[in-house]
Amino acid sequence: MKIIDTHCDVLFKIQQSRRNVLTKEVIQFKDSSKLDSNLTRIKKGNINVQFFAIFILTEVPVEEKWQHALEQIDIFYTEILGNHPEIKHIRKWEDIGNLKEDEIGAVLTLEGADAFGNDLRKLRLLYQLGVLSIGLTWNHANLCADGIGESRGAGLTDFGKEVVHLNNEYGVLTDVSHLSVKAFWDVLDIAKYPIASHSNAYTLCNHPRNLRDEQIKALFEKDAMVHVVFWPPFINHNRTAATINDLVKHIDYLCSLGGVSNIGFGSDFDGISSFVTNLEDASKYQNLINELLKHFTEEEVKGFAYQNFIDHYVLT
Repeated sequence: MKIIDTHCDVLFKIQQSRRNVLTKEVIQFKDSSKLDSNLTRIKKGNINVQFFAIFILTEVPVEEKWQHALEQIDIFYTEILGNHPEIKHIRKWEDIGNLKEDEIGAVLTLEGADAFGNDLRKLRLLYQLGVLSIGLTWNHANLCADGIGESRGAGLTDFGKEVVHLNNEYGVLTDVSHLSVKAFWDVLDIAKYPIASHSNAYTLCNHPRNLRDEQIKALFEKDAMVHVVFWPPFINHNRTAATINDLVKHIDYLCSLGGVSNIGFGSDFDGISSFVTNLEDASKYQNLINELLKHFTEEEVKGFAYQNFIDHYVLT
C-alpha cells in the first residue's frame, strides 16, 4: 500500500554530515545506512510522497539561520531532486495526482520560522522555492510564537498572525505540531489550512508535544489532519521503546474522537533517536500497514496511508 509521510529530517542530517569537517563523511541520500529515509528504504516502504523538513538548530546564531536554511534547500534541489529523476518536486498539491507509477513526490516544508526572522521577503521567497507547509516554531520561542517547550507559553505575536495570513493567501499549510497550547488555539482561529504533521494523543502518552483531546477535536471540526509520529517517547510515556501495536492504539484513539478520515502518518524519521520495533526505518512501513489491517477495514487503512491526505488537499 502506498504511503504519504508528512515529516522527516533527511535534509538536516545530510547538511550536518557536510558541515562536519572532522569526519568528512558526506551522507548520500540514495543508500546511506545513516539515513532512516534514504531512497532505497523509501522505495522499499512504498512511500509515494515524502515531506522533507528544513530544520535549524536553536543554537545556530540568528545571523546564520537563513544561510542554514538555504543550504538545506540546496540539498533538496541538488541531492534529492537533481540526482534522482524518479523523484518529482511537488510544487502544488495537484502535482501529487499527476505522479506516475514509478515516481515519488517530494514536498519541501519548514519547521520553525527562525529561518526568515522578521523578513517577509524571505518568507515569500520560501514559497517561491516550493515550501508548502510551515511550522511556526520548533519547541522554543521565536518572533512568531512560543513553542511547546517555552515555559512562558505565550501565543502568536502580531507578526506570527501575519505569517499565518500569508500561508492562507498562498495555500500553504500551517503546522501546529510544535506550538504552545495558546499558540495552537491562536492558529486555529485564523488558519485556513492547519495540520499536525507529527503528533500523537496526549491522553495515551502525556508528553507535552502530543495533542490534548480538545485540540484534536478542534482540528477534526476544522476538517484538518493529524499525522501520528513514530518516536517511542511520544507513544509510551517515559519510555524509549514501543511496539507497532502501541502506535496503533493512538490511531484507534484518534478514530474514537471522530478522526477516521483525518488521520495520516508523519514518521519523523532521521529526527528521532529510538524506534518502534519493526518500524525502524522507512523500508518497514508495510509492517505498520499489515498490523493496521488487523484492526481496521482496508478502506480505512488506505485513508490513513495516503487517501485522507489526498481527499483533503489534492482533490479539493
